[in-house]
Amino acid sequence: MAVSERERQAAEPELALPWLADDGPAPLNATELRALTTIRRLGIVGALFLALGSLGAGAVPVINPAHDIPVLSLFTRVTTVSLAIAVAGMLLMVIAWLLYGRYARPARARIATQAQTTRTVVMWLAPLTFIPPLFSRDVYSYLAQSEIVHRGLDPYSLGPAQALGVGDPLTMGVSNVWRETPAPYGPLFLELGSWMSGISGNHIVLGVMLQRAIALVGVALILWSLPRLAKRFGVEPTTALWLGGLNPLLIFHLVAGVHNEALGIGLMMAGLELGLRRLPIRVKGDSTPPLAPGELRYIAFGATVMTLAAAVKINAALALGFFGVMIARRWHGRLSDLARAAAGLTVIFVTVMVAVCLGTGLGFGWIGALGTPGMARTLISPATLLGYLTGGVGIGFDLGVHTHAVMDILSLLGLLAAAVITLHLLWRSFHWQLRPIIGLGVAMAVVMGLHVALHPWWMLWAVIPLAAAAGTSRFRVAATIGSAVLAVVITPTGSPFDGRSFVLPQAYLAAIVVTVLALLVVRRTVPLFARAPIPPMPRRDGSATNTEPATAVTTGSSTLDSRE
Repeated sequence: MAVSERERQAAEPELALPWLADDGPAPLNATELRALTTIRRLGIVGALFLALGSLGAGAVPVINPAHDIPVLSLFTRVTTVSLAIAVAGMLLMVIAWLLYGRYARPARARIATQAQTTRTVVMWLAPLTFIPPLFSRDVYSYLAQSEIVHRGLDPYSLGPAQALGVGDPLTMGVSNVWRETPAPYGPLFLELGSWMSGISGNHIVLGVMLQRAIALVGVALILWSLPRLAKRFGVEPTTALWLGGLNPLLIFHLVAGVHNEALGIGLMMAGLELGLRRLPIRVKGDSTPPLAPGELRYIAFGATVMTLAAAVKINAALALGFFGVMIARRWHGRLSDLARAAAGLTVIFVTVMVAVCLGTGLGFGWIGALGTPGMARTLISPATLLGYLTGGVGIGFDLGVHTHAVMDILSLLGLLAAAVITLHLLWRSFHWQLRPIIGLGVAMAVVMGLHVALHPWWMLWAVIPLAAAAGTSRFRVAATIGSAVLAVVITPTGSPFDGRSFVLPQAYLAAIVVTVLALLVVRRTVPLFARAPIPPMPRRDGSATNTEPATAVTTGSSTLDSRE
């Protein structure tokens, strides 16, 4: 049966990796290994710089415990120097990540192995595991809201100041804008937090470490699921781990910044891997294969895990929509199949979510608190920038001050636009015009990017699914550029240094000087500006090519070459 190119592109390859030779890409040679070792060390130095700088330039508790530690207390007294050290660490880690990417490109015949990349992730994360929070103070909100739950109060109707009191040590660490607002987080996350609160009590440092342990569980799930999903979708696992697991946004914000996106994304990705584990491949036009052993069980298991992810952060519920498209396409690909898949997943979602809400005793108050993040607009959000621009134009023409009204309108329009685009992506995915996993990543990027409260770490909801399935350079290049830029747009303290604007230029200038000096040291081992050579890729017939490899899509006994 003839299969069109578009159908090949939209096929769901499963465990179909070897696109070069039977044994896959070759390992790096001795020269490349020396370069890779230097890059690893550059990243470790950056992580150590960031860890030291966090003592004085991080989002430290109101009473900084480092004040009483000999030697380390020095960093708490020189905030500008600490900020320069931290920023230098950020720049070094981003540059090291970009350089590592040269040896994780799927077009190379010799690339870093999955094990080497995983070890690099662990080495870069290790210095950031026991440091103060960086980039935002959200973790203190987690601690306060978890304590509210631990005391048997309702976090969805009371803010930390109301429930715990303004003078409570946990409330003191919360940013002013969130002290009287309800929690926007799902009941599962707050229930886990309440267990941690029972251990840490009012001990801020221990509480932060326990919250970071939850985040590390999420990161472990990401590192577990990414290479497996990558193999399933015909992407080199090393490439997926580099773009998703070694991404500076993940390191900076999910681990150093202790954000609960780590657990939400980790559960979402693990749910996708489990749900697809027994799902057979079907190209449009193929006859529907019989149910595989355990197929329905794994579908239900995966949907349950994705629902638990939504009980942490509701964003994960979007994955269920695209998972339903995958199931419908695996059956007959008809609207009735889509309706059956949607109905089944809805039953699982409602059942699991109701069980979590009632089992935790927190009820359904989280639904009414979902708009809480929108109370704080961020300048990296296109909607917010457009709102300020429009409001400024209105003031310039003496039409009055309507900036906040314009923001509210743009927020609603952004929500509607994201909904329409997501439905369009679902429809295209259902009609075999787009891989559903790619549709999920793009939809997440749209939903997050059009929100007035966009934060850099929100884009990981898009980058990580794309890392698992982006088979061509255009997705990787866009995700790489976006990640590198977003990784450096926020200062480690999460503060704009109001009234001390001179601090940032001084710190960044010093950081740039340190970074340039470090690059001059490593330039003899690692080519900094020239593109890393791509050795010719051997074909099965013995010839060679330097083109982007096709993804082998195995369907029964035949093999289709699928290019995204």
